[in-house]
Amino acid sequence: MRLGIPSLIQHLKDNKSAIRTSVGKTLQTLFGYGQLCLSYWFHFLTHFIPEDTRDVIFRMRPPNSWLEYLQDTDVDALQVFTGICCFLIGEGQPTHTISDDLLGGFQVVGESGVSAQQLFLGSENLVYILDKVENNPLTINNHAAWGTVYDIDTNIATPLEVTTNTFCAGGAILGNGDWVSIGGNQAVDPGGNTSTSQTGNNTYQNSDGAFAVRTITPGPEGNWYDDPAMDLKSKRWYPTLEPMIDGRAFVLGGDQWGGFVNDVNNSNPTYEFWPRYDGETSIGSPILLNTLPANLYPIAHLLPSNTILLNINRAAAILDTNANAEYPLPEVPHAVRTYPASASSVLLPLTPANGWNATVMYCGGSDISKEDWLSTTLALISVPASASCIKISPATQNDFEDEDSLPVGRVMGSAILLPDGTVLVVNGANTGVAGYAGNAAQQAWSVDDGFSDMPVLRPIIYDPSRPSGQKWSDAGLQESTVPRMYHSSATLLPDGSVLVAGSNPHPDYSPNKTYPTEYRVERFYPLYYNKRRPEPSGIPSSISYGGSYFELGLTLDDLFGDVQNLNKLKIVLMKTGYSTHAINFGMRSAELDHTFTLNADSTGRADGSAGITLHVSQAPPNVAILPPGTAWFFVVVDGVPSVGAKVMVGTGQIGNQPTADVEALPESSTLEDQNWMIQRSFGQP
Repeated sequence: MRLGIPSLIQHLKDNKSAIRTSVGKTLQTLFGYGQLCLSYWFHFLTHFIPEDTRDVIFRMRPPNSWLEYLQDTDVDALQVFTGICCFLIGEGQPTHTISDDLLGGFQVVGESGVSAQQLFLGSENLVYILDKVENNPLTINNHAAWGTVYDIDTNIATPLEVTTNTFCAGGAILGNGDWVSIGGNQAVDPGGNTSTSQTGNNTYQNSDGAFAVRTITPGPEGNWYDDPAMDLKSKRWYPTLEPMIDGRAFVLGGDQWGGFVNDVNNSNPTYEFWPRYDGETSIGSPILLNTLPANLYPIAHLLPSNTILLNINRAAAILDTNANAEYPLPEVPHAVRTYPASASSVLLPLTPANGWNATVMYCGGSDISKEDWLSTTLALISVPASASCIKISPATQNDFEDEDSLPVGRVMGSAILLPDGTVLVVNGANTGVAGYAGNAAQQAWSVDDGFSDMPVLRPIIYDPSRPSGQKWSDAGLQESTVPRMYHSSATLLPDGSVLVAGSNPHPDYSPNKTYPTEYRVERFYPLYYNKRRPEPSGIPSSISYGGSYFELGLTLDDLFGDVQNLNKLKIVLMKTGYSTHAINFGMRSAELDHTFTLNADSTGRADGSAGITLHVSQAPPNVAILPPGTAWFFVVVDGVPSVGAKVMVGTGQIGNQPTADVEALPESSTLEDQNWMIQRSFGQP
């Protein structure tokens, strides 16, 4: 079937108001899905689809089935309809709409196809998901899939071919906007057992992933590319990655053959960079040698000093990769934060107010001694999770300090930076640790394989601007109905909601366990979600390091009718990170400096609202504040973010990034000027 797309678009534009009023509210009342695009689909189906086809579609539930059916037919309108919906709903507003009763809570929106052990936001509407090799019902090329791309507009997961085992790999974004997945496990057969063939001649057609480097360019045609010529020189399972100032990935630690925790014969106590430059080799790390056995997935954050803060087991250090030197810090207090203790960790927002100095916070984890990780008498599942939080600001202090504790102890919690400057923590458990049973003794005290219990279903939000003792709050927040245990993940989405997925504490696909292999995908909606969003004009497609400032346009509507909200405005660049094992590798938020002018000629929108110009500095000329690669651009007004726009930070290529002096910003309008301009813009004397 072929439709006249131009005439369809024009028809919907011409009848926009009537369709939204008569159809949208009716659909939301009847079906309760709260997605305004469904109203346009309904109108589209009733006016442009033959009756026999329409009857088939209308008998389907949920509405996602409509989209799947239309994909199977030859309706090319599906490819453009999301864009139509964006136009009709309003440019700059979320296209995914919800009822207010979902604010502060979760909504199951689809299925991920494979369990989301790892995921990242690759483009405006595509989230890429990787699982370990296992017997997922979703197949590709006659074998079980372990990779998908999930479309957040249609909530449909499409399998992607992956040839090597991505079990407990690490990942990051590169300076050219590509993403990389590094390391993993040996090839396996059913039950997670090591395969006799490590080159793909096995049940799942998977090869050894421990050396593997997989890359993908996000987009409609994006596929994983795995070239053995680009492989690592040594095996890495549970490695950490961190984006660096030249757009490459720093790759740290891991082990060679797997296991619950590390040991001296299994460990890979080195770091390297990918892609490699000629002559580069792996470099030994003393802190990795001295932190066995709980030193897998070491926690690493690039600091504005172009050094790396390491938190591994009970030890911490500053790593200077230029000098290949580690500088020890005091012992990590209260709990182990690295896997399998798996605390939440987050680099707090870098802002002009704090001089773009870094503060890193760690919350939760487990207070377990070195000797107890492999104890034959201690049931780790009974160990209560720590509620402690600590933080450190290496540029101004040399030690950890206590921060407000979590309301309840939590392991495996994912800490997600939100555009408003707060931190959301979701997922995890109140007792036990990450991992699942590998022997009979562990199986005896596990919960159907898993080493954790008592899921923490209620989200919690940290606000660094609040006074001590008041920084954590769950006011207005609702519990999820989906336990997210070991192998869960989460990421910020462009509309400011958070996608939550995964949970699979089993060696293979296990749908009937206490905490089953989980495919349900949820979205969490912060309390700002349904508020009218700022709609800035003039967002650039790329951001440089220093140089000339640029300008954005806002209207008084974007300030919610209150010019004083110019004093509550910030412009934020965010990297959402590669999510796995309670870490989002490379996640960070950097605020751009700005001033504002209220225009005397009232250049605004057709409704006469005042025209406001924001003068915005480029990224600071210190690349270590925000490494190169794609990021998400938000304008936040009084805690309400615009819909994020994808921008390229830096040159868009891997390599040294040019910097320039910062052009001075014009002074902001004074308060008296602002009041006079507003009166004039509305024709007042």
